[in-house]
Amino acid sequence: MPVRPNRGKAGCSPSQRLRNLDWTSINNSLDEAGYAHLPALLSAAETRNIKALYANPGTKFRKTVVMAQHNFGDGEYKYFAYPLPQAVARLRQSFYAHLAPIANRWAALLGDSQRWPTRLSSFTRQCATAGQDRATPLLLSYRPGGYNRLHQDIYGDCYFPFQVVILLDRPGIDFSGGEFLLLENQPRTQARSRVLNPALGDAVIFPVRERPLAGKQRISRCRMRHGVSTVHSGNRTTLGLIFHDA
Repeated sequence: MPVRPNRGKAGCSPSQRLRNLDWTSINNSLDEAGYAHLPALLSAAETRNIKALYANPGTKFRKTVVMAQHNFGDGEYKYFAYPLPQAVARLRQSFYAHLAPIANRWAALLGDSQRWPTRLSSFTRQCATAGQDRATPLLLSYRPGGYNRLHQDIYGDCYFPFQVVILLDRPGIDFSGGEFLLLENQPRTQARSRVLNPALGDAVIFPVRERPLAGKQRISRCRMRHGVSTVHSGNRTTLGLIFHDA
């Protein structure tokens, strides 16, 4: 569900824009629809700068994955290495601070004992203690015919319940096709799919693994997977913000 953008003062940073958003509406969207669509979080210039990191020889990546080699789909993605580029690190920290309270509320609804700290740095130390110390934010690139199979981004026992994707190209201009897909597996019913069409600079928040689903008598676990439909033409690039390390 789209959440009305609130940029605040002209020239404010993405972190300030996030603070200015209506987080009550975002909470409601995550509860009711299982995702939240944040229009125009990044400016065109900000998306260009992040997209340019992909081919910049000065960018530190720890791993490049050719998806077809692993039957993940058709495309390529690169995991950033620590230290992350400043723009990526700030977005990751800012999103985490807003999402941690929602993650804890969801855990309580599901009857889970897991709770997440308010600061990303504290959670990162928890991941390292569990043997997960490799950065997971990534840039994904799809060309014509590219797609991403439905999947979950879980790299170990330590994981954060939300992740974020931000579109860095213009649909209908830079590429066609390539819709963002969410699949819900609700208990005792057939799967439900959602097809999202974010615009340049839009962010989508969605569950990594599952979400609480309110029933008539109790809260149940709704399993979630995500992917990307086939790109018909052009190039589609996205920034993926995963908060747990691998």
